Amino acid sequence: MKKILRLCILFLPLSILTSCFDILDKVNVKADGTGEYTLILNASKSKTRLASIAKMETINGKKVPKKLEIENKINEAAKIFKGTPGISNVKTAMDFDNYIIKLSCSFNRIENINTGLEKLKTQHILGKMIPTEIYGQNLQKKTLTRNKVNTFKTDYDKMSKADKEVFNGARYTSVMQFENAVKSQTNTSYLLSPNKKALKLEADILDLILQKKQIQNTITFQ
Repeated sequence: MKKILRLCILFLPLSILTSCFDILDKVNVKADGTGEYTLILNASKSKTRLASIAKMETINGKKVPKKLEIENKINEAAKIFKGTPGISNVKTAMDFDNYIIKLSCSFNRIENINTGLEKLKTQHILGKMIPTEIYGQNLQKKTLTRNKVNTFKTDYDKMSKADKEVFNGARYTSVMQFENAVKSQTNTSYLLSPNKKALKLEADILDLILQKKQIQNTITFQ
């Protein structure tokens, strides 16, 4: 269990019991550096299986988290984000019929998100190996950076076959929307929208863990 916590953003504990889940990481950044951040964990593709698992006490030797435990974990994460300087308008949504959980907030600077994630790690809501220095921005140079994420291949290789199967078919999507048009970027795996004000990256989570696909990018604005 702890090894999986170190590899995944754990906002939906039941997601570690199924391979069919998606993570959407979305930011909307204004010209002055303020913006909105949204994180959605969607396990609706596995809702029938999860509904069955939820009735069990354990699976593969691991305790199955109950609805109240998940709610408490999400509420704790929201409380920590609310207490982070520069973060406001924190909202959560929990759909236990379709197993979709959403956390959203506004930020004064995109680096405030890094601080919020680091606090979640300190409080053991995130595993200690989860990257937190994700974003950076320089308004004077008109750049925004998604920092490199370290490989977790060593941890993955130590996992049992059953735990590894959690990542089969799991997907990650990053969407970045901007008020200013993009002039250039260093990672062409991100698709640029026709109006040049949005970037999108889609990848298998396992490819990111093993660094077969890179997430880092430096974006320059017009």
